[in-house]
Amino acid sequence: MMLLKDRRAIVTGGGHPAGIGQATARLLVEHGAKVAVLDRKFPDAGLPTGQVAREVDVADPMACRTAVTEIAEAFGGLDILVNNAGIVAPTRIPDLTAAEFARMLEVNLIGTFNMTQAALPHLWDSRLSPAIVNLGSIAAQRGGGLLGGSHYAAAKGGVISFTKATARECGPLGIRANAVAPGIIETGMTEGKYDADRKRAICETIPLGRFGSAEDVARVILFLASPLAGYVTGAVVDVNGGYHIH
Repeated sequence: MMLLKDRRAIVTGGGHPAGIGQATARLLVEHGAKVAVLDRKFPDAGLPTGQVAREVDVADPMACRTAVTEIAEAFGGLDILVNNAGIVAPTRIPDLTAAEFARMLEVNLIGTFNMTQAALPHLWDSRLSPAIVNLGSIAAQRGGGLLGGSHYAAAKGGVISFTKATARECGPLGIRANAVAPGIIETGMTEGKYDADRKRAICETIPLGRFGSAEDVARVILFLASPLAGYVTGAVVDVNGGYHIH
C-alpha cells in the first residue's frame, strides 16, 4: 500500500546515510512521494534513487525560502514538510557560552521556524492533507541528560511548543502539524557515544530492551505525514521504547 502516492515532500537534515532524515526520505519515496532532501552536505556517492539533494543551512531564512520555492516549482507543489535538521552537544551549563546556546537554538528551533514559514504558502495550496512533522526529543521531556545538554533540551522543547502553536494556527487552513520525540536512537549522532557496558546498562532500563533505529522513527513520521493521521494534529508521539513514560 502506497500511503503517499503523488505527494511532494521536503525532508531536512537527510544527508547522513545512517540518520533519521535519510531513513525517512527512503520510506517516503517507497510510499510514492517525490522527495527533496535538504542538508549542509551530502555523501560523495549521492542520494538513493528518487531523492533530490539541495545544500541548505536551515539557519539561513533566505536560503530556506529560495530552496522551498524552487523545489515546489519543480515538483508542482508541496504537501509534506519534515523538519529533521539539527545538532546536539552535551555541554553543561557552567561551560556553555552564549554563542553555543544561540547556535543550538538557531539550528534546531529557528531552523524549524524558517522552513515552516517558507513552506506554508505552498502547503496552503495543497489539496492532499498537507502535513508538517517536526523532530522533538526525549531531552525536551526530561531536561536533557543523555547526549544533549540544557541548550539542546531548550531548543527541542521550543520545537514541541512551536509544533502545537502551528497546529492551532494552521488547522483552520487544513494543515496538520505534529512532532515525534525520539529516545536513544542509533544514528550518526550516537555512533561511538556509548561503550558496550554503558549501552547494556541503559537497555536494561528501557522496557523494550534496546536502542531505537532510524527506521523506528521514520515509520512514525510516515504515519503522521500520511492520510492515516488525517485527524491528528498538535500531537507529540514518543518513540523511545518506553524509556520515558509520562
